[in-house]
Amino acid sequence: QLVQSGGGFVQPGSSLKLSCAASGFTLDRYAIGWFRQVPGEKRESVSCIWGSDGASFYTHLTKGRFAISKDSFRNIVYLQMDNLEREDTATYYCAATLSMPYCAEGFYHTGVTGFDLWGQGAQVTVAS
Repeated sequence: QLVQSGGGFVQPGSSLKLSCAASGFTLDRYAIGWFRQVPGEKRESVSCIWGSDGASFYTHLTKGRFAISKDSFRNIVYLQMDNLEREDTATYYCAATLSMPYCAEGFYHTGVTGFDLWGQGAQVTVAS
């Protein structure tokens, strides 16, 4: 399973770090993706990383403000979010895939396809 932590209510310009801890499996064969969703809209891809070699991909939603990383020893993937904007307000989910095409350059377009193990979600609210 994937267990998420982090999230919260912050002001614009602030930072947050989300965590996604894997249990029951090791990350070395999987990619972990981060997604976000606002009510009434589809779940969108944010970033993903391969546990084997740390290859990572970002979508335009991050605007260079987010950084994905992994701690292979602890079996955790992080999403560091800096300079948060109101538009980043959403529920953030992590998910795992074994399939190469789904964590790659086209990550935004492939979306949730291929990700079949999901975390519980974490609310991020950015407001004054």
